[in-house]
Amino acid sequence: MASSTVTSEPVAAKRRRAGRRQELIWAAIFLSPAIAALVVLRVVPTVGAVVQSLYKAFPGGIIPATFHGLGNYESLFSDPNFVDTIVRTLIFNVIINPVQIVLALLLAVLFVQKIPAVGVWRTLVFIPITVPIVGSCIAWGAALNPDGPVNALLSALGGNPQPFLTSPNQALASIILLASWIGIGYWMLFLISGLQAIPEELYDAAKIDRAGAIRTFFSITVPMLRRPLLFVLVADTVANFVLFVPVQLLTQGGPQNSTTLLMFDAYRTTYGYGSRNLGAAEVVILTAIMIFFVLLQFRLLRDERTPR
Repeated sequence: MASSTVTSEPVAAKRRRAGRRQELIWAAIFLSPAIAALVVLRVVPTVGAVVQSLYKAFPGGIIPATFHGLGNYESLFSDPNFVDTIVRTLIFNVIINPVQIVLALLLAVLFVQKIPAVGVWRTLVFIPITVPIVGSCIAWGAALNPDGPVNALLSALGGNPQPFLTSPNQALASIILLASWIGIGYWMLFLISGLQAIPEELYDAAKIDRAGAIRTFFSITVPMLRRPLLFVLVADTVANFVLFVPVQLLTQGGPQNSTTLLMFDAYRTTYGYGSRNLGAAEVVILTAIMIFFVLLQFRLLRDERTPR
């Protein structure tokens, strides 16, 4: 009896190991397309940009590129215009990210309440994300034109026409308005999903404790929404750091470089000025800045229940 028990245990262990091995094989098979796409579309270009940023090419391509070390980075940081572009990009993100997240959160909280035609209101807020970004840029460009409907409305109300996209003081704010109009509805949907996953018993307990709406929001809603909020914050940060189309279509970085963000500057340096190595260095710098902010957000919003 004892011998049969001893012999059955190794057999069961072998079967478990074989089952785990088979699960790993199938997991690798199903994940291989995604991993291959990640390597080809993300890892290889990133490594290529890092390598290219360390070389200096000569016009015409007749002379082979030579190793330049950190020379491209020194050239960039010694250029006051590039330093201004970094500062402008940081200011842009410091403004637009909180604006989009706060408005998306407020709308999400509003649209999980029992209000009339809530589905219609959600759809109206979400509609901008269904429009291609090029179409949105064209529509907003026409609306904010000096002779466009927005200025016509201001004039009808007794105000003065505004140079939204042609003024160095207003152009970046106009880009923020356009990007927020597109993004708020998108991030709102993720936050609505997170809000609907919060147990209703927690709110019932708050009512029993006579907690007000503000206290309930900060004591229950925000802590329970930590993970969806972290995802939205990180994704929104990355999306705004690489914002390109509105700048390219509406302002071309102007007027007076007031809307030149780092992503557009890297594109212009690479394809407009033909300096691929400096452009690659700008991409590496942009990637490093994004990684820094993403890691900072992960640290600030880390779940306290997660072991360090």
